[in-house]
Amino acid sequence: MRYVLMTFICVCFILSVSFVSAKEMNQEQQMDPKAMMEAYAKLATPGEPHELFASLAGSWATKTKSWMEPGKPPMESTGTAEMKMLLDGRFLQQEFNGEMMGQPFSGIGIDAYDNIQKKYVTVWIDTMGTGIFMMEGTASADGKTITLKGQHPEPGGGHMTHRAIWTIVDDNTQTFDMYGTHHGGEEMKVMEITYTRK
Repeated sequence: MRYVLMTFICVCFILSVSFVSAKEMNQEQQMDPKAMMEAYAKLATPGEPHELFASLAGSWATKTKSWMEPGKPPMESTGTAEMKMLLDGRFLQQEFNGEMMGQPFSGIGIDAYDNIQKKYVTVWIDTMGTGIFMMEGTASADGKTITLKGQHPEPGGGHMTHRAIWTIVDDNTQTFDMYGTHHGGEEMKVMEITYTRK
């Protein structure tokens, strides 16, 4: 009797799931293709955040401070950054060249504002690793202070979490301050970059 009851319950459950799935699929199929295309076109159109990115295109001189340990003076270096818009004004690309820990250093970043998720997303690759570093976040009301968060794996295990504050001071000045936390410890400032338009 118990076996029959369990079988009956399972059959009812499968039928109800199948009914719900069929209903959802039917609703998806009934969406107006024209309305869907119009929605996608609107979401693919660059807006105010992308216009702000476009204002940063050009050549920049950089001054970087890097902290390896709290309470100790930072390492300082200079560099350059070339910024340009990609894909008809949808993404900002940065090519950075300078020094890091006394060694030549190059990096490439892609900054985006995702209209669907309504958030900023940045992707970074450089000569100090083989991974892709990603952060995402939000901006102040004027869009000129963008706060990003992310994490990357550390040698020996675990992750370092990051918080970055990117401030567009004016047409000729930007700052990028990054803070890090090792293994859930206390947050410390790890980097500060000042960009000045050439």
